[in-house]
Amino acid sequence: MRLLVLSVIALTLSACASSPARPQRTEFEDIPVPAGLTLDLNKSTIIESPTVKAARLFYKGRLQPESLGVAFRTTLEANGWHHVSSTTSAEKGITQVYDKAGNSLQVLIYEGFYYTWVEVSTTKAVTASQGSERSVYPPPSDKRTYPQASDKTAAPQASDTPPPPASDPTAPPPR
Repeated sequence: MRLLVLSVIALTLSACASSPARPQRTEFEDIPVPAGLTLDLNKSTIIESPTVKAARLFYKGRLQPESLGVAFRTTLEANGWHHVSSTTSAEKGITQVYDKAGNSLQVLIYEGFYYTWVEVSTTKAVTASQGSERSVYPPPSDKRTYPQASDKTAAPQASDTPPPPASDPTAPPPR
């Protein structure tokens, strides 16, 4: 009986090991995630606004932190990210910081009890062409002009004055 159970376990594990790796889910096209990591949606957060998309994504896997650090740096630089800095600490793991066209990215790699964890934190500006399809807010229509920040003595322009208050709909009409 014991031999049968061990055989079934061995066959199951070998079947899992031979199945093709599925592509990793990533919320950002230019931030590739190395194979062997799985997105943990319960820990992850994604925030979208008309102008910014930000995310803190947690991935877990059974990989060596050092090899993950090399894999992230190689693939991110191949996707146009500029490596700003890296730090390694026995307590906090590996932290990598990147920049690309004003967008920021931080990759934190550390070992947990069973898994190696990767925390990807990023903010990206959403351009008008990217945001117009997803945005539920209309574009701003403020056409007022304001004095330059360095011009503190400029007199207010007519367009700087706020519009008159709306009339009270419950008030009686004027006579």
